[in-house]
Amino acid sequence: MDQRIWNIYLSGEIHTDWRESIASGLSDAELPVQLHSPVCVHADSDDCGSVILGAETDAFWHDHKGASMNAIRTRTLIGISDIVIVRFGEKYRQWNAAFDAGMATALGKPLITVHEPNLNHALKEVDAAAYAVCRTTEQVVQTLEYVVCGELQFSKGRMAAE
Repeated sequence: MDQRIWNIYLSGEIHTDWRESIASGLSDAELPVQLHSPVCVHADSDDCGSVILGAETDAFWHDHKGASMNAIRTRTLIGISDIVIVRFGEKYRQWNAAFDAGMATALGKPLITVHEPNLNHALKEVDAAAYAVCRTTEQVVQTLEYVVCGELQFSKGRMAAE
């Protein structure tokens, strides 16, 4: 196995525990990875600009300040990442996640998407840029196990098709 530390950026919806599921699976597999993500506390992400730089009465400028500050983190962490994983959830439109997928692609970062089959049509262009389209976090973990280790031997002694 390659002994380098792989930097993985986890972008996308913040309303489920998918990041924790991937982290747990990667830990179980004992892979040499470091996970990065955007700020996942909704209020902090939305309000950081106005709290730090000054309140805004206009919602546009409130959002603009927060988005600009969050972009510093996002662009930096995508920039240092070896692989970008983007999860699209069912409940909300994740325009920011689609933007992150485009940024990763523009930077030449391998992209893995994760979403349910009913989003196939809506995400067809994003999926066309992805190196792998996963349906579950377990598929993401197995994909990363294969990429990092270079073999089809998965943690817990089972193959992906089982």
